Amino acid sequence: MSGPSDDRSAEGRGGLNRPGQTSEPLRCREPATPVLQQDDAHVRVTRWDFAPGAETGYHRHGMAYVVVPVTDGTLLLELPGEQTATAELKAGLSYARPAGVEHNVVNAGTAPLSFVEIELKHLPG
Repeated sequence: MSGPSDDRSAEGRGGLNRPGQTSEPLRCREPATPVLQQDDAHVRVTRWDFAPGAETGYHRHGMAYVVVPVTDGTLLLELPGEQTATAELKAGLSYARPAGVEHNVVNAGTAPLSFVEIELKHLPG
């Protein structure tokens, strides 16, 4: 989720909103916890752990990516223009998204939620 055109800092990777970088409103939720597992010339692999109600913070993906859910759960996706969507995650059932996706990801369930995100550095956006 981080990269040259990403709104999140490489250090915290917690989805920080910064003045002038997004028109989305600031949030007051607990941040999800990212754990960098691999970062090389080809991929960046990060495990994301969410308490109920935790969020990534609004961000733009600078690279194409694959998500592999570790747990079942429900995500609330806050999208540009104040739109929202929900997504049901099933452990082990992966999905891919292109570079350029913009959203805030929130654990909309009542249980902790985790997924592994694999960013593909050869597919920037």
